[in-house]
Amino acid sequence: MKMKIGHIARACLLLAAAGSAMASSHREAPFITTAPKVDGTDFYMFNSYEAGKTGNVTMIANYLPLQDAYGGPNYFSLDPNALYEIHLDNNGDGKEDLTFQFQFKNELKDGVGIALDVGGKKVAIPLRQARPFINAADAPLSYTESFTLNVVRGDRRSGKREAVTMAAGGGKTFGKPIDYIGTKTFPGGSYEGYANSYIQNINIPGCATPGKVFVGQRKEAFSVNLGVIFDLVNAPASFITNEANAAAGGKFGELADKNVTSLALEVPASCLTQGNEKVIGGWTTASLRQGRLLNGATPSGLQASEKVGGAWTQVSRLGMPLVNEVVIGLKDKDKFNGSKPLNDAANFADYVTNPTLPALIETLFPSAKAPTNFPRTDLMTAFLTGLPTVNRPANITGLGVGGPLTEMLRLNTSIAAKPAAAQNSLGVAAGDNAGFPNGRRLADDVVDVSLRVAMGALCVLTGDTDALKVGCKPADAPAGGVAFVDGVRASATDFQQVFPYLNTPIPGAK
Repeated sequence: MKMKIGHIARACLLLAAAGSAMASSHREAPFITTAPKVDGTDFYMFNSYEAGKTGNVTMIANYLPLQDAYGGPNYFSLDPNALYEIHLDNNGDGKEDLTFQFQFKNELKDGVGIALDVGGKKVAIPLRQARPFINAADAPLSYTESFTLNVVRGDRRSGKREAVTMAAGGGKTFGKPIDYIGTKTFPGGSYEGYANSYIQNINIPGCATPGKVFVGQRKEAFSVNLGVIFDLVNAPASFITNEANAAAGGKFGELADKNVTSLALEVPASCLTQGNEKVIGGWTTASLRQGRLLNGATPSGLQASEKVGGAWTQVSRLGMPLVNEVVIGLKDKDKFNGSKPLNDAANFADYVTNPTLPALIETLFPSAKAPTNFPRTDLMTAFLTGLPTVNRPANITGLGVGGPLTEMLRLNTSIAAKPAAAQNSLGVAAGDNAGFPNGRRLADDVVDVSLRVAMGALCVLTGDTDALKVGCKPADAPAGGVAFVDGVRASATDFQQVFPYLNTPIPGAK
């Protein structure tokens, strides 16, 4: 099979999706199912495409999956006893050089919440709100949520830690809007304006230009049919192997009625890169205190049911989408969530070089034969190093050469962003080099791209001469040319085109 070199080069970029497939990282490991507040669901990182924002990078870490909009009376506050972090490696050594740390605090109004005079006694109400909202300054809430944001340079625990402040006034405490309870609580479509008032311009120590931050509930952005996928890919082979069915199931599939909580940052790229290196690697983690003791006689108040202490212990990790969910073996899922990228080659390399996903697909659909080249060096290249000339750090010159083999989402900050109308959901595979796997935008269809690469798309596109030296040829991948789809696909124009880009959450009542 002959292809133009330009087409082959674009196909090579599909490799970065090799560690992912099928669904977002919701409830992906046994332990994290017991702690949904610290369950990272998706990590997005892309060159900002909002008008006038050239030269900025947007990072979005989503937590607390599968939120039903009507989840009252408490809704979905984040954990004040947790540490949420976004890490960046800007020199290709597999270790964090910058970390943004979010810590949350919930406070009862006047120490008791909202109380009503009932028969001459002040009695606390059972709800978060007491009446419709007028504006953010007039929020009738039983308790409010806030957070601090710090930047750490160097090791996340021992490096230099400094407070990020508001550009206006220098405040160090940021507010978080309450979730979209419903249209009576927020009448006349007022929720988005209320939520937008919590977007803050920020001063980042060591950065001459302000950035932005927003934390709050947003509509789930990931497009996938979770039920179909986890029910042994419950669709006929003729459906999942036809590009014509790419959007047959709609834009968002079974997550169309779910919300999520987003931690979003917009930062000038010059504040994130180091020297001449323009590639950054990113991932998000959540940590809990090592000791957690249930209170045997719970007093009144928030978070009064437990006492915490000891060292921070990482319990959630997410860089490239879907890795822990469908690549890492069940026995190692908790281990992966507690690990650092620098240890990936020693701990998890077999899951990349000898992946089980293609074998499972062949079992479910016998005509879709899995690739036969082992080790899967084609997948290993981008999964653990990034792609040459695209999103591979300069110090890494090959597999095991130069820098370490690490899993993270890599972005070349020097590749210009594309406006929403010009983006292609298949990213680099369709000639859109500003998209996945060069970072990840909201509408990038990582499921379809990943399925194809896992089944050997690169082996087919590289040709019989193995021009890209990825270690496989068309004969190694009988299904490498199949256009696998999951039947769900959104486009960039389905989302907002200004920070924080994600859509207004679904209200609990309309």
